[in-house]
Amino acid sequence: MSVFIIITLIILVFIIIYQIGKASEHSAVLRGGEKVKAQTNNIMAVLLLVVFALGMWGIWFCHSIFVDRMLPVAACRTGVNYDNMFYYTIVVTGIVFFATQAVLFWFCYKYRASENRPSFFFAHSNKLELIWTTIPAIAMAILVAIGLRNWYDVTAPAPADATIVEVVGKQFNWIVRYPGKDNELGKRDFRSINDATNILGMDWTDPHNMDDIISQSGELHVVVNKPVKLLICSRDVIHDVGLPHFRMKMDAVPGITTTLCFTPTITTDSMKLITKNPDFVYEIACDQLCGKGHYAMRGTVVVQSQADYDKWLASQQSYYAMNHSAPADAKPAATTEAPKADTVKAVTKN
Repeated sequence: MSVFIIITLIILVFIIIYQIGKASEHSAVLRGGEKVKAQTNNIMAVLLLVVFALGMWGIWFCHSIFVDRMLPVAACRTGVNYDNMFYYTIVVTGIVFFATQAVLFWFCYKYRASENRPSFFFAHSNKLELIWTTIPAIAMAILVAIGLRNWYDVTAPAPADATIVEVVGKQFNWIVRYPGKDNELGKRDFRSINDATNILGMDWTDPHNMDDIISQSGELHVVVNKPVKLLICSRDVIHDVGLPHFRMKMDAVPGITTTLCFTPTITTDSMKLITKNPDFVYEIACDQLCGKGHYAMRGTVVVQSQADYDKWLASQQSYYAMNHSAPADAKPAATTEAPKADTVKAVTKN
């Protein structure tokens, strides 16, 4: 019933607007068409200036409301570069936007139809064409160059001392794998995946897998001021590792390993003080629509000191030990099977 009433009201509003329009036409005939046309033209010209002023005020007002709800300061070095790039882009495009819109609305007001000013036909100007083509092209080239430089910083080979961590997307959570004491990730084979005992399909014939640590809660631990290289892939569909507080993201694609390198500069505890939020956490969001549970696919990043990281890592049990009765450092049983050709080996070296 309520839907019917709403539709009826909408129809009535359109009828009223139509009748008002017809009444204005009859009024124009009675008062004189040319006089009404001139008055309407002047009113529209003034209203355009009012719309421009209200639009500029609206931009400022929205900014003043939401500026305090924006993300805090970038928590890594590359993130700071991306913030600077965003600032330069906003300044350049903002100046151009304001200048062009101000000229547009002013011209509409100043050069409105008038009996005292004849129309002027302006066909072409090579000088103007050169100016408004060259200047934007140079500005865009500079902005693109800055973007390419920042993109190279993110995708460049990681330093030799970088911590290697694997992040795997799965509907609908993140799986994080750390190398153990040998500092090397073992091989994985998707055909060996078992949600009960082998969530990543780890090859137990590879000794490097014996001490690998897996976090199924999606908690990524990294060391402050130390480079970290993420090996990113997916177990099912396309996901996307989104790190908003670090200003970066990278697709997680089935069958392909992508990488992401960054150096965190602010610990989680320090960011709690900066944001004045004792419950603050760095977030890993899925920035690619991946299914009905996409909204809940969320992980966290813990940025801590080297001492705290070492203490946390020492308290973790290897995934092999969690799912086998044999000790974590036990060597796998000998096998005579030849290695499978399509076994996927995680990249641990640049």
